[in-house]
Amino acid sequence: DDVRMSDDDTYIREEETREDERSSRLIAKNRRKRYLELHPDYFTDSSLELADPLLYDRLIRRFQTASEREDEGRRKGFSGQMSTDVWRAEAKKDALSQPNPDSLFVYNRGPRGEILEEDQDEVPMNKEEGRAWWVDEMTQRFLRGDDDDFDYKKVDLDYSGKYDDPEEERDIQDRYFDSMGSDWDSDGEGKEKILTGETGIQDY
Repeated sequence: DDVRMSDDDTYIREEETREDERSSRLIAKNRRKRYLELHPDYFTDSSLELADPLLYDRLIRRFQTASEREDEGRRKGFSGQMSTDVWRAEAKKDALSQPNPDSLFVYNRGPRGEILEEDQDEVPMNKEEGRAWWVDEMTQRFLRGDDDDFDYKKVDLDYSGKYDDPEEERDIQDRYFDSMGSDWDSDGEGKEKILTGETGIQDY
């Protein structure tokens, strides 16, 4: 019987630990989401292209004008442009040898050995749609914690409230005050009601 109690205690502790971990993951995910809301420039950093150069090609570069590509090349500089080209070539080879079933696009060899991309699903029709898809993909990647160059601890473990959702904080406060409401008896105008008997003073 004592053993069963011990097993129950262990089970309860394990469940509480799992619940704490789920809660921590949810808090971290919400803080990451809030971070992106406060730092939209995250999506315009030119190094983000290296996260998925092939996807960037299909969602962003294909809709750029020649002058936009030149501007982007100037911002990166010669060495930055070279490293991006190398990354893109490597990514194409990887996509051929180890296709990702979750990818929006698949890649195959063409008749002259060139690497061709084929749409796995529908494709964006214009620049705005391509940009929206890119931001969505990079958001999901960030929320999963897959940006190896980002220090997630500064967001996940930030207890200053800077990355907490203000609406969520308001909801917590509202719930708190709602729970307190039943302890106060008011006259409907926010003033405390004085309970009186026939004598004009409170009867016990």
